[in-house]
This record gives sequence, structure tokens and C-alpha cells, in this order.
Amino acid sequence: MHGRVPGDICFDDVWLLRRRSGENSRETKGQFLSANMCFSVGVMAAMYLTKGISGAHLNPAITLSFCLLKKVSWNRLLPYCLAQLLGAYVASGVVFLLYYDAIMDFSGGVLTVYGQNETASIFATYPSEYLTLSRSFFDQVVGTAMLLLCILGLGEKRNTPAPDKLIPPIVAVIVLGISMSMSANCGAAINPVRDLGPRLFTLTAGWGTEVFTCYNYWFWVPLVAPLVGGILGSLIYLVFIEWQLEPLEDPQTHSNMRSRPSLTWDSKEKEAQKEASF
Repeated sequence: MHGRVPGDICFDDVWLLRRRSGENSRETKGQFLSANMCFSVGVMAAMYLTKGISGAHLNPAITLSFCLLKKVSWNRLLPYCLAQLLGAYVASGVVFLLYYDAIMDFSGGVLTVYGQNETASIFATYPSEYLTLSRSFFDQVVGTAMLLLCILGLGEKRNTPAPDKLIPPIVAVIVLGISMSMSANCGAAINPVRDLGPRLFTLTAGWGTEVFTCYNYWFWVPLVAPLVGGILGSLIYLVFIEWQLEPLEDPQTHSNMRSRPSLTWDSKEKEAQKEASF
């Protein structure tokens, strides 16, 4: 578990920093594209940092899906998720201290969830005013399903597997595409602890219980919907991709078949004569 925390801190630090630079400066020191690119860099850096320790599990939706697919042991699910949550919480604290003056200047010293100068959405995700509960849930399901659908095929040897050392930047590009195309509604959390960790931090850092009660207790959507989306994406991958691929030939069997001497007509005749002699 201890090896998981630095990766999650790295991941969430960069994700939160990209939101600070844009929102606290009213987009004078960062825009939508640069913010999402920084987010993707955080994903890549965290994967390179922890891939050799835990396989770079930064997302409970991915860990749960991998457990269901028997790619990860079930006894690792809880420790991984706790490490991910702790990393997200600590990262929020680090960034809050780093940008404390900017946050206070932007908000006028009042930490709120609503209003033009609200700063809670810098940490956790919140729905747009026009969005209904069902649509926001669907938004998170689709985004996380797309994430799983894309990354599950990266190591599939029967298809077009990605080079192992290039998997982190490829995943980063996938996350970049999802975050840029699916974040308008409610921030594209696609990761339960990436939302819950910072939300817990804002609860303890001065924003109060409003971070959980606002928008009719909306906080449960980015907590539950990504888990559902991860399972859905895994199921789609199994049915339409993995189960349709031809099984790999056993290299040992193939080599044995090639090394086995072939029977010519003369050898067959000699074999028949031997059998007749007996």
C-alpha cells in the first residue's frame, strides 16, 4: 500500500494544479487545453512512478474491473483503494498550501461552493446548473466505460498490443481525449477517489459540509457512476473484442510440429513392412 501513495499524490497534484492555474487566474495563466494536458502528464508520471510496484492502479474503477476480470487479486482491492484515497487527500492538502494565497485572493477569504468566486470546484467535481441527476450519472458512466474500453486492449497480444514502455503516454492521451470531450457537464471525474479525496479535504479545510450537501447531495454520483461505467466498459470489451479474437498458438506445440520428421512414401512402405514382419 505504501508504494501506491506517492503515485496518487503525483497524479492528483498535477490534476489539481492544472485547475488552480486556470481558475484562480480567471484563465489568464492557463486555459482549457493546457489544463487538460497537464492532467494527462500527471497520469503518465504517476504510471511510470508506480507501474513496477502495483501496476499503476490510480483508479478504483479500474482496480474493481481488473478484479472482476481476474487480472488482479481481490485481496488487493481494499488496500489499493485506500492508498488511492489517501494519495488524493494528501495531494489536495499540498496544492492547497501551495496556492493558499491565490485561493484566498480569488475568493476574498470566503471558501464557498456556490457563486462567481467559488473555489470548491477546483478540488472536486460539481455538475453544471443545467444538468439533471440522471444525465450526470450517465455522463460519468460513459466516460469511465470509454476509459476501460480503451486501456483493456493495450496489453492484448492477440490484437495490436502497445509496447510496454509506451503504455503510460498512451493512457495519458486516452485520458486527455476523454477529459477534453466529456468534461463540460460535470468535470469528467471518471475516478471515484479523485473526486472523494479532494472533497474530503475541502470538508476539513474550511468549505464545510456544503461540499457534500450541495446540488441535492450530488457527491455520490462521481463516487458510484465510475464504478458502474468501469464494469460496463469491461463487459463491452469482453463481448465485442476479447471473445472475438482467435486464440494464440502454443509456440512449443508449433515448434514440435515443425521439427517432427515428415513421412515420405518410402518411409511409409518400410513401416508397413516392419509391421508385417511382426
